[in-house]
Amino acid sequence: MGARGSDRQIDNIEFNVSDIARSKAFYGAAFGWTFTDYGPVYCEFTDGRLTGGFTMLGPVKTGGPLVILYADDLAATQKRLEDAGAKIVKPVFAFPGGRRFHFTDPDGYELAVWTAN
Repeated sequence: MGARGSDRQIDNIEFNVSDIARSKAFYGAAFGWTFTDYGPVYCEFTDGRLTGGFTMLGPVKTGGPLVILYADDLAATQKRLEDAGAKIVKPVFAFPGGRRFHFTDPDGYELAVWTAN
């Protein structure tokens, strides 16, 4: 994992995946994440601010906390996700403070993307 984070802030997110190469291709295409491989069953990713990992050391877990990403242009981000193979599971909706949508990645993880405008 990357450098130690600040006290009481999210420091890392780890996804158990069935295919690291597929996950790298998906998140690289959709969000421009970069990757560092640590052997055949673990790969670290970063979005430039937060680090996490893809691991094949356990079963795929499609539940868990909702990871929410921010986007300046919600429509363009949704298109990039769909082009990368995401399934939109909750179309764009308004909430106090902005708008967001939910999608699933190739392993079934549900994530969301929001914008303030």
